[in-house]
Amino acid sequence: MEQAMAHAWGYLAAGFGAGLVILGAAYGIGKLAAAAMETSGRQPEVAGQVRTSMIIATALIEGATFFALAICIILATK
Repeated sequence: MEQAMAHAWGYLAAGFGAGLVILGAAYGIGKLAAAAMETSGRQPEVAGQVRTSMIIATALIEGATFFALAICIILATK
C-alpha cells in the first residue's frame, strides 16, 4: 500500500513538473517572439538577422523543454 502511494505521488509530481516545464517554455518563447516582432517593426532592415537569432533561441528553449520532459517521464516510471 505504501509503495502504491509513493508511485501515485511520483506520477503527480511528474505531471506537475511537466506542466511547469511547458508553461515556462511557452512564456519564454512568447517573450522571445514579442521582442523579435517589436525589433523587426522598429528596424525592418535587420529582420532577417533577428529571425535567425529567434529561431536559434527558440530551438534551444525547446531542446531544454524536451530534456526536462524526458526527466519527468523517467522519474515517473522509476
